Amino acid sequence: MTTDTGEAAMGITTAAVTQDAPPGATRSERLSALAQQHGALVTLVIAMVAASLGFDTFLTGDNLANMALSSAFLAVVALGMTFVIVTGGIDLSVGSLFALGGVLAAWGSQYGTAVALLLPLAVCGLVGLVNGLLIARSGLAPFIVTLAAMLGARGVLLALTDEGSRTYLVDTDSFFARLGQGSLLGVGVPVWITVALFVAGSVVLRRSRFGQYVYAVGGNEDAAALMGAPVARTKVAVYTLSGLCAGLAGALNAAWLVSGVTILGSGMELEAISAVVIGGTLLTGGFGFISGSLVGVALLKVIQNVINQIGSLDSAYQQVVSGAFLAAVVVAQTWLGRRQRVL
Repeated sequence: MTTDTGEAAMGITTAAVTQDAPPGATRSERLSALAQQHGALVTLVIAMVAASLGFDTFLTGDNLANMALSSAFLAVVALGMTFVIVTGGIDLSVGSLFALGGVLAAWGSQYGTAVALLLPLAVCGLVGLVNGLLIARSGLAPFIVTLAAMLGARGVLLALTDEGSRTYLVDTDSFFARLGQGSLLGVGVPVWITVALFVAGSVVLRRSRFGQYVYAVGGNEDAAALMGAPVARTKVAVYTLSGLCAGLAGALNAAWLVSGVTILGSGMELEAISAVVIGGTLLTGGFGFISGSLVGVALLKVIQNVINQIGSLDSAYQQVVSGAFLAAVVVAQTWLGRRQRVL
């Protein structure tokens, strides 16, 4: 493929990336575009204002720091999921890879921080690579492939921990433990790592050639191939990235808990998907924002925090409210999409 064709692909997909209303758009079109891009942020602000008025402890430094820290691990998983969903795919294996990454990190911590970090990245990244190859090269459905990977990773996890009866511990005096439990300027180190990853991910998705390909594949795979985009390589890359993010999140969580807890990660794939979709990324692909996924994670955690502060409600209500939010967002996205096409 010639350079000219590649540049043409870049130029065509740039318009799809911005998803802004076109020049000369009507006021309704501009408002619809803004609502689709920033609706989650507006909802988050409203929810935080309401929570601060209802609970005196909500906006305290300790509460906000705890929310940020508990959000960091899900946010890292959601980062990788964003790339996958923008391509029109799905990854159901991230919850099991998160738990597997935590156990591998805790086991590897006895050999040093490098092993504790690199081992889960290597194993979970390899699983993501296999997922991508099966989906991109063999044409298998992402749902089936990643479901199989989810079950397989959970099986490996149980084998490593004697059906969950063995828990690997992290030395509390190790650098790896300080990586999870340390703080900088009153904010946990995992939060700073997450912020750095989201900044890098946003630059990659919005400003790099690879990011243009991700949007192009999600927007129209056949058209992307005709424009010279490496469709198969892009799919392999995003699933590998998703595996790496899940493994890293698991490792950071193990450092925070100073142990590899086997029961974690169950349902995390659904939380990550919910956060990404609530943040404005379309499940059909071709449209989405890294920052939106971060807002989606924050909104889910605010809901959880409010329910915890109420005290009389159990955690089941969080799932009810989160499900209602997700349904409302999907309906709103569908309506806004149809409105833009009509206008």
